[in-house]
Amino acid sequence: MAYIRLAPSDPARWHSLPPPDGAARWGPRPPGTDPVEALTGGARASVTVFDETPPEVLTRLDAIALATPRTRRLAGSPEEGRITWISRSALFGFPDYTTAEARAEGPVTVLSVYARLRFGRSDFGVNATRLRAWLAQLEAE
Repeated sequence: MAYIRLAPSDPARWHSLPPPDGAARWGPRPPGTDPVEALTGGARASVTVFDETPPEVLTRLDAIALATPRTRRLAGSPEEGRITWISRSALFGFPDYTTAEARAEGPVTVLSVYARLRFGRSDFGVNATRLRAWLAQLEAE
């Protein structure tokens, strides 16, 4: 168990978004639908944000993420346009990685977020739950 808590996290490996897989929609969803798509060992979401620049959106999401217990920033910044956080489970300290990227598309900002586990095969829905909570807070602010 000590390895799980102490294993180094290489930003080159974790500070990225997955390529679109073609089978699932990887883009903003219609209003009123759940933007979070559960995946094996993780989740992803893409939402459209109006009236904010990509750095503004990532600054707000960064504050939400860092207010989450046992979560810290691994790499990136709002100015870079991409941030990756590590969130650890309470009991054993299993790391989950969440990467968010914001980009301007015409007059709107598209925020894409990918959360995934590092160890094991199932996250028991924890990453999807975290993404939903973060996006709900982002929308409420």
